Amino acid sequence: MAGRYVVGFDEVDETQGAVVGGKGAHLGALSRTEGVRVPPGFCVTTDAFRLAVAGVPALDELLDRLARPGPDDREAIRTFSADIRRAVEETAVPHDVAAAITDALAGLGDDAAYAVRSSATAEDLPTASFAGQQDSYLNVVGPPAVLAHVSRCWASLFTERAVGYRLRNGIDHRAVRMAVVVQRMVVPDAAGVLFTADPVTGDRRVTSVDAGFGLGEAMVAGLVTPDVFTVRDGAVVGRTIAAKRSEVRAVPGGGTRVVDVDPARQEQPALTDAQVLRLVDLGRRIEARFGRPQDVEWALVDGDVQILQSRPITTLFPVPAAGDDATHVYLSVGHQQMMTDAMRPLGLSMWRLTAMAPMHAAGGRLFVDATRHLSDPAGRAGFLDLMRRSDPLTLDALTTVLDRGDVVPTLPAPGPAGPPAGLPPATIETDPAIVTALIEASRDSIAALRRDIRTRSGPALFDFLTEAFEEHKRVLADPVGMQAIMAGMEATWWLNDKLGEWLGEPNAADTLTLSAPGNVTSEMGLALLDVADVIRPHPEVVAFLRHVEDGGFLDELPKLPGGREARAAIEDYLDRYGMRCVGEIDITRPRWREQPATLVPLILDHVRTFAPGEARRRFAQGRRAAERKAEEVLTRLRALPDGDRRADETRRMIDRVRTFIGYREYPKYGIVSRYLVYKQALTAEADRLVRDGVLADREDVFFLTFDEFRDAVRTRRVDERLVRERRDAYRWHRTLTPPRVLTSHGEALAGAYRRDDVPDGALVGLPVSNGTVEGRARVVRDLARADLEPGDILVTVHTDPSWTPVFVAAAALVTEVGGQMTHGAVIAREYGLPAVVNVPDATRLIRDGQRIRVHGSAGHVELLS
Repeated sequence: MAGRYVVGFDEVDETQGAVVGGKGAHLGALSRTEGVRVPPGFCVTTDAFRLAVAGVPALDELLDRLARPGPDDREAIRTFSADIRRAVEETAVPHDVAAAITDALAGLGDDAAYAVRSSATAEDLPTASFAGQQDSYLNVVGPPAVLAHVSRCWASLFTERAVGYRLRNGIDHRAVRMAVVVQRMVVPDAAGVLFTADPVTGDRRVTSVDAGFGLGEAMVAGLVTPDVFTVRDGAVVGRTIAAKRSEVRAVPGGGTRVVDVDPARQEQPALTDAQVLRLVDLGRRIEARFGRPQDVEWALVDGDVQILQSRPITTLFPVPAAGDDATHVYLSVGHQQMMTDAMRPLGLSMWRLTAMAPMHAAGGRLFVDATRHLSDPAGRAGFLDLMRRSDPLTLDALTTVLDRGDVVPTLPAPGPAGPPAGLPPATIETDPAIVTALIEASRDSIAALRRDIRTRSGPALFDFLTEAFEEHKRVLADPVGMQAIMAGMEATWWLNDKLGEWLGEPNAADTLTLSAPGNVTSEMGLALLDVADVIRPHPEVVAFLRHVEDGGFLDELPKLPGGREARAAIEDYLDRYGMRCVGEIDITRPRWREQPATLVPLILDHVRTFAPGEARRRFAQGRRAAERKAEEVLTRLRALPDGDRRADETRRMIDRVRTFIGYREYPKYGIVSRYLVYKQALTAEADRLVRDGVLADREDVFFLTFDEFRDAVRTRRVDERLVRERRDAYRWHRTLTPPRVLTSHGEALAGAYRRDDVPDGALVGLPVSNGTVEGRARVVRDLARADLEPGDILVTVHTDPSWTPVFVAAAALVTEVGGQMTHGAVIAREYGLPAVVNVPDATRLIRDGQRIRVHGSAGHVELLS
């Protein structure tokens, strides 16, 4: 087929997108699907496109200009893309290509009308549909008109919207080619779109049909509201019949026009229920043909359904493999770990191998199956109470599923399948020595790991790591450690509940836990202030750091006055905290030790913003505030009936929370400490594969699972095609928003707040740290660009422990993800930072620089300007 300029639908299938583009490949496959009728036509191949654009003057220079702007630089994209389109359209269709198209038209009928549609090689892919990004033309009559519109389709590869789409998805402009579909025009009585899964909820059991009179372009252009039919289990379960006042019709001689619909027909349904069900049956056949949910364009011509095109629905979140037909309910791990970004395959597999519960991967994220806890009436109440305390949005989503009766108590219980439904009471003595012993045991285990891994390489390394993962889980599962964590959490809940009941004191634990000892994450944030104290007296070091871009700066520092001291301070910090990074549960993310320049902007902000000794002052201030609050509540309690008993019990709980709440952060620190050791060993192994020519780049292994990496080391072979496919999938996964709750039928549930106690226009969230602060919102999506001034309010998607150094410069915190006991909430309370988390779409609804008021006690955010 190489070198041919025109091929028929019967000559191609879905494997030949490189030749005929996504649309052409799908039409070829559809034409071979039993029971599916496709209007006849042919494809103008990408070879024809290559020949045509080879004649475009200065195309390379134009493409270079097009690669310069970022995806948000609309003016530059508009200008450069228009220049390329003009150049392509003004270049004549090559003679051989024109002759091939003309011959193909003669075979179908020169005097027929045609639809001429763009079909790019990066179109209708499972990971990027490019729907509507290139141009299509209807009712094109005569060979000269067809040739002209083929040229316009080629040029539409460079529409402003297509260029921006490629820039946002990281697709090289030069890597995309354009084919063109030329198809006999059909003049339908009705037309529309069929979704083989609910495009809003994602439910794969539901099919949605949009229908209108005439050509489907009326709906595409937004000229008419379509009828909408919803089908489930072979029956129409919902229908909305719209008033269809306009339709698009083909015009004799070419083109289309909008005409009025006879008033007597306007509110008649465009389809009968029988026609809807027939469409759904065709949709299911097409879905089975391509193996994934489809967005299908159809036309009804004289009672006969014809399929015009089909593409994957790329906005649906993938579904974990369940292995049976029961309804499973999955909870997002990322929402609990405060890292909802997509992960690469190595990161996913490593977390699964070292996690305490079985996990399922979907869409580059991890989920736990909570079905057994929900289907067991005995354990359900405790499990839902845990969700109520941690994340009301997840609770609401789960309640929605349960109220429908989708989860029934019929599943077997083979063993732990998700998060605990309710841990046993933390019957542990309130003794700081317990925490000290736990930390020492963790340090000893990590030291042994560092010592023993040094001599391992090749297949032996992977055998060693498999055993190391068991030790990893043994440390995490230490029953004393679990009891210590629960003791701190239960004491927090007890103080908030009882002091709220007895004194009307909301969230009292927020103050009582300030500057609690032993919190490794809050200590990390304050320790960077100490690094700034070392650097601040040396102006040449400060000036040098302002221009740092990579990790080599540490070797240059000793050449400057004060540089040795600065380097020693930074190295000491990296020794203690260099295993951390944004998204640290993904082992493929670069650690601070690997990219120390990441810390430089934060250090410089601290140098500029704070006075020497700020870390000590902050810690002492927090401790004094906690002591004052303790004395206050105890005094008020003693004045109550039975006050001495209540005060004594509260004193014990205050001691308990201050003893154990800091340890809540230590297991995660231990995990990422091990991760750095694992990663250093695995990276060395990847470097050997690169040296031996097995890999082109060390980061290729990030797109292999742990077991695939092991096989690559053993066999000295890597499937390059698999790596490319995984890179494409990862690029797609990054565009998806993971739901808090996902069912095995694909339904994605985000949950909702059911509150009426917030001001109009305020954004609702979960209160996790007391106080009210008004200030300038700084919407930050990248830690390296977190340039906060005193009084600024940090607004971001999620914060894992790596964000802690930014907290010391913020006046308050707003996040889209989080819970009462997630890391961001714990550290916000530790620092006395008013915080509202779990605010849906906060980074979209709050503008950078906007004045807002954060109500950390009431759980809402007011937009003031």
